Amino acid sequence: MSMLRKVYQHPTFTENDYQKIEDAHTKVSVKKNDHFLKAGEVCKTYYCLENGLARGYVTDQKGNEITTGFYGKHEIVIEVVSLFQQVPAKENLQAVTDSVCWKIDFERFQDIFHTIEAFPEWGRSWMAQNLFACKLRSISMITDSATDRYLALQKQYPEIIQQAPLKYIATYLGITDTSLSRIRRNLSKK
Repeated sequence: MSMLRKVYQHPTFTENDYQKIEDAHTKVSVKKNDHFLKAGEVCKTYYCLENGLARGYVTDQKGNEITTGFYGKHEIVIEVVSLFQQVPAKENLQAVTDSVCWKIDFERFQDIFHTIEAFPEWGRSWMAQNLFACKLRSISMITDSATDRYLALQKQYPEIIQQAPLKYIATYLGITDTSLSRIRRNLSKK
């Protein structure tokens, strides 16, 4: 199964549908720390990660980078609001590691969205999954301890713990680097 078939899984996609999807994408390499998108730009492309790790981040009023999300293997690196509303992005998208991905521009996306019958259903499913994940993360930030949030991240996404700098992980968890170091130290003693 090609990498794109793993990203665009849907039970009613035909071989012809998958061929159209694959033809709409272009393989690209992105170097560590390079940006897929910078805040202020209008998102005209999204990326399917074949391998590597990426992150979304914003800059707060004090100039600190706050990681808003991570993207791993077989996930879509996208700034949804900017892409679908064609407005300037508020979020930056950056490669955490050297990455190989498949990009698709908005016009090609629109073409397959309107010509592949099952594609809108795939899109609704993808959007719902991401909305649910966002809601669960929002609730977790309020109800779970920093240690519990770290342990959940470690269990669900070990590649983030292994590949992302601690400062990115800390801001994603809503804590300082020092607090994260203390949590890791305490957990290593158990």
